[in-house]
Amino acid sequence: MKGLSVRYWKGTVGLVLLALGGCVRMGPDYHTPKEADQPAAWQKAADAREKRSRGFTSPATVDVSWWQQWHDPVLNRLIERLSRENLDIRQAATRVLQARGQLKVVAAEGVPSLNWAGSYTWTQQSRKGFLTLAEPAPGSNLQYEQYANIGSVSWDLDVFGRIRRLVEAGKAHVEEQQAYAQGIALARLADFVEAYLRLRAVQAQIGLTERHQALVRHDLALVLARQKEGAANDLEVAQARGQVEQTDSALPPLRDMQAALINTMSVMLDLPPRALEEELMPVRPQLDVPVSVGVDVPSSLAQRRPDIMVADARLHAATAEVGAAKAAFYPDINLAGNLGTQSLSAGDFFMPAAKYFTLGPTVNVPIFEGGRLRGTLALKKAEQQEAALAYRQTVLNAWRDVDDAITRLAQIQLRYQHVTELVQQNRKAYNAARLQYADGAVPFLEVDRAESMLLSSQVTLADLRMETTLAAVSLYRALGGGWQPVLAATEQRMAADAKAEKEEKAAR
Repeated sequence: MKGLSVRYWKGTVGLVLLALGGCVRMGPDYHTPKEADQPAAWQKAADAREKRSRGFTSPATVDVSWWQQWHDPVLNRLIERLSRENLDIRQAATRVLQARGQLKVVAAEGVPSLNWAGSYTWTQQSRKGFLTLAEPAPGSNLQYEQYANIGSVSWDLDVFGRIRRLVEAGKAHVEEQQAYAQGIALARLADFVEAYLRLRAVQAQIGLTERHQALVRHDLALVLARQKEGAANDLEVAQARGQVEQTDSALPPLRDMQAALINTMSVMLDLPPRALEEELMPVRPQLDVPVSVGVDVPSSLAQRRPDIMVADARLHAATAEVGAAKAAFYPDINLAGNLGTQSLSAGDFFMPAAKYFTLGPTVNVPIFEGGRLRGTLALKKAEQQEAALAYRQTVLNAWRDVDDAITRLAQIQLRYQHVTELVQQNRKAYNAARLQYADGAVPFLEVDRAESMLLSSQVTLADLRMETTLAAVSLYRALGGGWQPVLAATEQRMAADAKAEKEEKAAR
């Protein structure tokens, strides 16, 4: 019996050593796909220096704090608050915590499980139950107590790597959620900066309209004065009044847009409507596009752009799940044991004779599963193929986004230069028309026409200044720059909140 026990232990130890030293992982190991047609550098055909002074792109490293190039203290202060307060970013960060928790659940399958159970039972056996099948010894007491103290351990040896592949997939899902949080941070940052730029553009248009309002009222007063002198007719008076009304009517929609943009930014900072009015109503100059925008090289997008990292993580997880599906075809070996004491008397509970133990492996071999295993493997392979195609499509879309953004920034900047010259010429024409009207050389219609052209070109110029800055934001969004400091501040805020909550619980 002793020899059998020794052989049993040797066999068990050998099985464990075999499992630890000879474990394999079924399925392919993951490697990020290589894009053979990836461009070496971004095309610069759209970056000609014709009549341009700003908005050039260069192969320099992408500035991940690009909004600071505008040196706007209000914008910088608001983005710091966005990093800490935006609810969408904080929700995305909590999904990372959820994925990490799920990973711990999956990883726990691959480590030994240790449990303890203590029990006490008092039993009254039935004289009419299963004991009627046997003859109890004379004087047997059918009432008894039982004490048990059992420690149990179990360990799935994962010989063929099913659990390790699931853990690998779990880690990939964590990376996916991290990349998703980065994408949310980038999107909210870009949305907020765009709203700020639009607000400053609208405020610039309000200022232009108010200045034009004063101008057309002065013109109306001039026409009325000339009418008293008999130098102006009713038609010119009606035209001047029409200009006043037209200018006045342009202000309400601009002010409505201003309020809507302020409310949009307030909500993004977890604030009620109008909470930022006091901070944002003071008008500041419109921002201009940076002189140069670093775009790095195309290959750097995979390390910076969140949607590519999400697609990469999904493909990694799908590949690992294929391996787990393959491992399910092979035997699963679980090593389990129990050690403790059992006794019918409390006095004998800790006696050597009350000891109780079991130890041995359990081998589960799938023989017939009705096609479940083959169907699961086919499903996982199809999901992997879909993820690979999605990764390729994501990379192509990323290249297109950057190329389109570079071209748009260059072309809008060129148009901005032309419209700047147009405003200067229209201002000259308007000043000349006013002088000629004051001298009686031209009718007021000429002043009215020149005035309308000047205002229209000034509004267009304000729009184009906004569009150039928005094009720069779109380029930074396409390049995947900006989420790094924003998400870092969000994680610091969440860590500080968790620490404060823990300290508060400890103080209770």
